[in-house]
Amino acid sequence: MEIILLERIDKLGQMGDVVTVKDGYARNFLLPRGKALRATDANKAKYEAERKDIEARNLERRAEAEAVSGKMEGAKIVLLRQAGEGGQLYGSATPRDIAAGLTEQGFSVDRTQVVLDHPIKEIGLHQVTVRLHPEVSVGVSVNVARSSEEAELQLEAAQTEALIAQDVFETEELAEAAAEALSETPEEDPEAAEAEETGEEETEEQTGEEAEDDKSQA
Repeated sequence: MEIILLERIDKLGQMGDVVTVKDGYARNFLLPRGKALRATDANKAKYEAERKDIEARNLERRAEAEAVSGKMEGAKIVLLRQAGEGGQLYGSATPRDIAAGLTEQGFSVDRTQVVLDHPIKEIGLHQVTVRLHPEVSVGVSVNVARSSEEAELQLEAAQTEALIAQDVFETEELAEAAAEALSETPEEDPEAAEAEETGEEETEEQTGEEAEDDKSQA
C-alpha cells in the first residue's frame, strides 16, 4: 500500500514522504494511529493544503517531548519479580510494566512508547529506550529484582563498576597522553651530532697547536 507519512518513521522516511508498505502494517498500525494517510490523490492534495499546520503541530509536540525528556533522563524503575536461583524470571517484564513504573513517577507514558525488542526475562539492570516523539527518545534504567534489598545491591554493584570503568578510562587516557608526548619529543639529528663532534675535535686540535706555538715562542 502507498501511504503519506504524517511523522518520521524509523526505516521508512520523514514527514510528508510517500512510501510503500505492507497492507497489514498500514491497516493495523500506521493508519489507525494517525501516523499516515493512504496516498490517494485527494489525501495528497489535503496534505499539501495542511502541510504548514501539520508541521507546526509536530514542532509543538517535539518541544513538549524534549521538555519531558530532560526530566525523565536517568529515571530509574524497580520491578520486583519472582525468579529462580539462576536469575531467570518465572514471568517477564514488559513494556506495559515499564510504562506503569514511569507513570507512578508522574510521567505520562504509553506502553507503545517503550522500545523493547523482547520482554525482559532475567533479573538485573536493563537500559530501555522510551520514545516520547518520533524525533525524541530518552533512556531509563529498569532494575528487575526479587526484592527491594536485591535491587539496592544490584544498583550499588553497577555504580561501583561504573566508577572502576571511569578510573580505568582516565588512567588509559593519561597513559595515551604520556605516550603521545614522548612520541612528539624531537629525535637527535645524526648530522647535527656529527657536526658537533667534528667541531669539538677541531677545537681540541686548535688548542694543541696553540700550545706548541707558545712553547716555540718561549
